Amino acid sequence: MSLDKGTKEEITKKFQLHEKDTGSADVQIAILSERIAEIDEHVKRESKDSVSRLTLVRLVAQRRKLLDYLNSTDTERYQSLVTRLNLRKKP
Repeated sequence: MSLDKGTKEEITKKFQLHEKDTGSADVQIAILSERIAEIDEHVKRESKDSVSRLTLVRLVAQRRKLLDYLNSTDTERYQSLVTRLNLRKKP
């Protein structure tokens, strides 16, 4: 259930900060969001797949940590990324 190479490259090009950026928080959050959406659909179809459910929880926690880091270091980038990815804001 991982993303294929083409999808990752497309997401990376869309969210990278400069031409050689492949691992900034923005790119990592975007890739995690895509994986979360994919696994979420799987968990909805296969409700008894507890391993996928735990993976989903782990990925959401990892994305939350990266979002918190980005919010503490660069709030403007955080706001624009949350808007671009249509994520709910932290209360």
